[in-house]
Amino acid sequence: MKKLFLLFAAASICWTAAADEGMWMLPYLQKMNIKQMKERGCKLSAEEIYSLNRSSLKDAVVIFGGGCTGEIVSPEGLLLTNHHCGYGSIQELSSVEHDYLKNGFWAMSQAEEIPAPGLSVRFIRKISDVTPDILGNVPATAGQEEYERITGENRKALTEKIKEENPGMLVEIESFFEGNQFFAFVIERFDDVRLVGTPPSSIGKFGGDTDNWMWPRHTGDFSVFRVYAGPDNKPAAYSPENRPYRADKFLKVSLDGYREGDFAMIMGFPGSTSRFATSYELQNMLDVANPQRISIRGERQAILKEDMQRSDKVRIQYASKYARSSNYWKNSIGMSRGIRKLGVVERKKEQEAAFQSWAERNTLPEEEYVDALPLIREAVEGMAAPDAARQYLSEAFLAAVEILSPARSFLTKSEVKTEIKDVEKARKSLAEWYKDYNAPTDRKVAKRMLRIARENMRELPSFYTEIVDREFGGDTDAYVDYLFDNSVFASEEQVMALLDDYSPEKVAADPAVALARSVMEKYTALNEARKPFAEKYRQGARKYVAGLMLQQPDKAWASDANFTLRLTYGRVLPYDPADGIRYNYYTTLKGVMEKEDPQNPTEFTVPEKLKELYAAGDFGRYANERGELPTCFLADCDITGGNSGSPVLNARGELIGLAFDGNWEAMSGDVAFEAQLQRTISVDIRYVLFIIDKFAGAGWLLEEMQID
Repeated sequence: MKKLFLLFAAASICWTAAADEGMWMLPYLQKMNIKQMKERGCKLSAEEIYSLNRSSLKDAVVIFGGGCTGEIVSPEGLLLTNHHCGYGSIQELSSVEHDYLKNGFWAMSQAEEIPAPGLSVRFIRKISDVTPDILGNVPATAGQEEYERITGENRKALTEKIKEENPGMLVEIESFFEGNQFFAFVIERFDDVRLVGTPPSSIGKFGGDTDNWMWPRHTGDFSVFRVYAGPDNKPAAYSPENRPYRADKFLKVSLDGYREGDFAMIMGFPGSTSRFATSYELQNMLDVANPQRISIRGERQAILKEDMQRSDKVRIQYASKYARSSNYWKNSIGMSRGIRKLGVVERKKEQEAAFQSWAERNTLPEEEYVDALPLIREAVEGMAAPDAARQYLSEAFLAAVEILSPARSFLTKSEVKTEIKDVEKARKSLAEWYKDYNAPTDRKVAKRMLRIARENMRELPSFYTEIVDREFGGDTDAYVDYLFDNSVFASEEQVMALLDDYSPEKVAADPAVALARSVMEKYTALNEARKPFAEKYRQGARKYVAGLMLQQPDKAWASDANFTLRLTYGRVLPYDPADGIRYNYYTTLKGVMEKEDPQNPTEFTVPEKLKELYAAGDFGRYANERGELPTCFLADCDITGGNSGSPVLNARGELIGLAFDGNWEAMSGDVAFEAQLQRTISVDIRYVLFIIDKFAGAGWLLEEMQID
């Protein structure tokens, strides 16, 4: 390991980032990035962005919910994030009578802010490089099993030690560079978060699926929440007595806007990238994983969309589910397109050939770099069949046939629970789940999913032969009708009655439980089949990444995204999507009016009040120097999912927008950064404030912000 320690030491001392690619770790900004950032126009010091000893910009950036970013914008815990990040909570709080999805919601005082059950925000209080603590006693010749055992023990021991040093905090130790580097994060979580305001979907989701991942964009993708704390300003469970969190650090807001070429940076929590993925993995993605995901989700979404259009109740119930599914569905379409169009697989093969040649000439066999790519190739080939089947089970059954969810909650692994230890907790959880469940819709989905699974899966769960074929003559539709007609889990009332008079025997005899058991048994068997190949893959990937860094010691390397706090920086720029076409770097409210489409009211409806404000030119202080109201803008920063809601900051660290999307032409960016094409799409803070102030009449919120 000594050679790698020296390599990472060099990384923190002498590398200078050479491009806009990179999701950079904050502790190394001073040594790796700040020089180039200042050359690009940044006016801040590294210490002002990230500091161990005093408040800095990073203290205003939070994990919002389970997979987004948010930012604190006032000393009273006011928080901005994307509309699509708050969408799940907005949906949970909506009803036919209070349709916040369709109509929006605005509190006119703190007393009117609505608690959002289950929603939390997390502040990162400390970050430290703990690589020596985790890898220091791992032998250089350790195989993957020994490596994982020792590092696992070290991570567990160090986690407990850091927890003792930071009472009341969460501690996470995360792996970087495929297990070649480790950082520890000390986290403070606040669970009392309340909805303050959200625009109607005609603003917050303007453009819908059609505009998703596309430019030009005109979506007002933002929502407003507030963090609450106990009397000591520490995390506390919801209570009417809680008070707004007193923020030591919050972001100032700039109305100055931007010009082409201006410096911009984004801080947030990018979720996942695979920039070190090999050609073998990308080929499998193109041939199997993406086509299956696109097909399965497309089938289900068509059914959901039809039912949602017929009923306001179903629309509200399934709005968040549909949005989650369709986002990655379209992402997969664009990803495959981008990988093919930009020749990513061919570029990966060239990189791999150069690496193999280097390893054979410059490393010893016992270092195992020469074996890295062969191990990855063997692993990918070995995992291909079980992973394809696992994906089908996950997408077409576990994530699609909803009746399986409550049925599985009565199982421990594959065995029926002998008792329900906390009946009231189970009752509350199930009631919350059934609030957003429509059995007729699920029945339609189940019929389609079971049919396409039989048509496309090579290895089927046992219920097909043991039940569908034996008892229903192979008729999956008839089986699904029997399932929904006879399972207690198709009805909230029957499930609650089951809790009142619990019977393990009744649960075991339920057809939904039989289906769940069969699916999970097959899923478990597939997991076991892939295990030896997965271990080979992890070993190969660890050695490949370490070898690449040894092969190119002067390159500035950034780890793949793993939902940890990162910073990316670049410039506000247009781009050329094709020959003879140039996309401007910002859009305006004029484009919203031009896109209105009465033939597609779900995606392109414009609220009447917004039309009135536009017709009157009543943009107030939110107009740019041309008198336009900017809506969205572009920057060549490096983001991915998880960055949604991230603050876009100018050279002075002031908020100018909220990142919410990438562009269609560079959808392969998660596996290969495309410097000439890749752009971050953000909603302009001036549009956000205009909607809050002029459209919603909630200007009281702006009074607690610092706006320059």
